[in-house]
Amino acid sequence: MLSAVSFIMKTVILCGGKGTRMREETEYRPKPLVEVGGRPILWHIMKIYAHYGFNEFVIALGYKGDMIKDYFLNYQTHRGDFTFHTKTNAVEFHDGRQDDFVITFVDTGAESGTGERLKRLKPYIPDEEFMLTYGDGVADIDISKLVAFHQSQGTIGTITGAHPYSKYGFVNRDTDRNLVTNFHEKPLMHDDYVNSGFMVFNRKVFDYVGNDMLEANTLPQLAREGQLSLYSHKGFWKAMDTVKEAEELNKLWEKEKPWHVWQESR
Repeated sequence: MLSAVSFIMKTVILCGGKGTRMREETEYRPKPLVEVGGRPILWHIMKIYAHYGFNEFVIALGYKGDMIKDYFLNYQTHRGDFTFHTKTNAVEFHDGRQDDFVITFVDTGAESGTGERLKRLKPYIPDEEFMLTYGDGVADIDISKLVAFHQSQGTIGTITGAHPYSKYGFVNRDTDRNLVTNFHEKPLMHDDYVNSGFMVFNRKVFDYVGNDMLEANTLPQLAREGQLSLYSHKGFWKAMDTVKEAEELNKLWEKEKPWHVWQESR
């Protein structure tokens, strides 16, 4: 792990949604527990932050939230070999690679919008600034640079913009003759930005947060007031919204591991 920062900043991870677009997986478990490379995607996200020294997390739970609690309460037993003493309940773990996460679990409601979830977390975020992300996206982003950029901007919020890939190929045409000239096969990167998650906020954001969706009201209002900065990420980013995207992430993990910024053995 890198010691890139000398201050504490909690990272909020929104894990309460139902993941309806990948019901084949989320009927039985919450989307953050869908596995990539044999580990929940939530673990991958936390490893990215912890690599840069941000290892304190506040998890906003909702749909099947108890399963996320159970996973981490039994975290070490899931990961490796151990010896259990039935008389004393003592446990000896034999795998030296132990993650250093500090996690606060908060039930934010099964039907809450992202804004309401964040509001319910306010008592657990005492610091002046905090980070926020979704429980379904990974990137090779340098979190320390993101934080430094946010602080240099002096705005209430910063979102990370990434260029998305199109899931469709493009067709070019000769407009005069209405003839196809050539094809551009997928994946193609768009020039526009999307909010990839990986956000940073000042606590003043709570003055803007309602019980609806952050993306529909809070972020647009901050933008209208000139209080929302965009950090441009030009590297790898991918969200997992469908089963197909989960399969794609698993294939990437087998080959390239493009978001694998931490250093220990894979």
